[in-house]
Amino acid sequence: MRILILYGSQTGTAQDVAEQLWRDSKKRNFDGLVMAMDDYQIQQLTEEYLVLFVVATTGDGKEPDNMRNTWKFLLKRNLPVDSLSNLQFACLGLGDSSYAKFNYAAKKLNKRLQQLGAQPIIPLALADDQHDYGSNAVVIPWMTNVWEEVEERLCLNFRNVENLHETFFFKWHCCRLDHTAILDEDNYHLLWPHRQTPTHSFKLINNVRTTDPSHFQDVRFIQFEVPESATWLPGDIIEIHPHNSKKQIDEFFALVQEHELDFDSNTLVRMSSNHQGMILPKCYSKPLNVRQMATYIWDLSAKPRRRFFELLALNCEDNMEKEKLLEFTTSDGLEEVLNYINRPRRTVLEVLQDFRHATSKLTLEIFIEMFSFIQTRSFSIASCVESKTLDLLVAVVEYRTKMSSPRLGLCSNWLKCLKIGDNILGCLKRGTMQLPKELSTPLIMIGPGTGIAPFRSIIQKLTINQNDLNSHKSLMWIFFGCRNRSKDFHFQNDLELWHKQNHIKLVVAFSRDQDHKIYVQHLIEENSQELKKLIKECNAYVYVAGSSTNMPKAVKEAFINVLDKDEAYVEKMFKINRYQEETWS
Repeated sequence: MRILILYGSQTGTAQDVAEQLWRDSKKRNFDGLVMAMDDYQIQQLTEEYLVLFVVATTGDGKEPDNMRNTWKFLLKRNLPVDSLSNLQFACLGLGDSSYAKFNYAAKKLNKRLQQLGAQPIIPLALADDQHDYGSNAVVIPWMTNVWEEVEERLCLNFRNVENLHETFFFKWHCCRLDHTAILDEDNYHLLWPHRQTPTHSFKLINNVRTTDPSHFQDVRFIQFEVPESATWLPGDIIEIHPHNSKKQIDEFFALVQEHELDFDSNTLVRMSSNHQGMILPKCYSKPLNVRQMATYIWDLSAKPRRRFFELLALNCEDNMEKEKLLEFTTSDGLEEVLNYINRPRRTVLEVLQDFRHATSKLTLEIFIEMFSFIQTRSFSIASCVESKTLDLLVAVVEYRTKMSSPRLGLCSNWLKCLKIGDNILGCLKRGTMQLPKELSTPLIMIGPGTGIAPFRSIIQKLTINQNDLNSHKSLMWIFFGCRNRSKDFHFQNDLELWHKQNHIKLVVAFSRDQDHKIYVQHLIEENSQELKKLIKECNAYVYVAGSSTNMPKAVKEAFINVLDKDEAYVEKMFKINRYQEETWS
């Protein structure tokens, strides 16, 4: 019996869930494939009988990059309404409810498949990263429901499938090579192991802390030279692939040495796929050694996922450790995962150190299967291409939990440690912001904290192109917010100069410089008369950028108040892209 499992994944989580479904299907003797949607010939969907979809949502309700071509095809108006009438499907969405368009991609796909005649075997399920148990609170029971429904519909018997040995279901075959084999000096496939192209090489020319030393957070102004081939528009982003730190890499190989495992940093391997239709990742396209994997490929900072625990338990001979690891993979173990992994933010390396008996039985083949890949991180570009530099404003992630060492964000700390003259690869992409075609359209921009970055690129471009600037006639409002004027007023000199030159109207909220806290939403309401006129009479566009936690909702409520409680008008602005949000968690 054939089953097809398709995913749309931006950070690897949806892919991980889809591959777990694929392994479960193999246990049940299904013959099928798992792949990104855009790797599948979507025209053949009419010939499928049973398909499982796992779909993440990225950005402002957007579908992931590796399903966008598929989605464009499914939206074609000339597709017959019964074209998928033979298809039965189930759809799982992975999202974050701190975003307004929660699980939007999965909702759209589920609706469109039914419009084309496909029949859902169970209702759409929407996993939420904000849940205490994470997405697994929905994912694990949804998987159980899927297989129960498939068993009933197809009159199959899936008893005892959980007792099957996992070895056969490894994705990759690892062939060890002689140490004397010569490595290919071209390591582009490791420095950029992703499909997104084209990439450009950027040379670092500035990397300084912009916040006062007494401020709780290190925010970096990072500046790169721009190669002639690179171009972007205001509001665009750059994707960056970070590397693990030397400390993490050393800790990993210390574990390998302590447990006397059967490989070292110089062990050289050639990778191939164990299954027909399973596409070999770009990073495994050439022979590589374990140090390269531990540096460029494996995410040693990641929280362990379900598959990690399964594989760590695979060869474990200690009954207590094995039992606990397998408990972590079940619905009954979600509370344990919350307390052991999610709340303290334990990393995969720390789990390996805790489960010493299990770690001592690991092989290189298991490590290759168990580690998730480092994913790209996206940053709003804070400069325009005419400035001849690519500028970033990066908040360095470092915080404490009950763990003895602080939790460190992989990419922000990697960027922090870059030296002048270092080169990195980056992929330039369109951001979610769409500027109005008419230059005379007023812009109201709200960017507290590092959310100011994309707006600096917009204003900078207009100041460089004087003709464009004259068209605006100071109809650009900037609402910026931070804690203290003297400690974290990002781009203070630029913003105050542009305000003095009457290029922008700058309004700043310093939340801790007085007894009562003041935020950007308060200042929006204080300027309600002027803002209402710009919105209602001049068709102003509103842009919001920054943290997705409380700020976007508070700002939206402020604009509703500005418009005399006319919530319907604000919702209409969202629909026609006159009100846009670019937020992150």
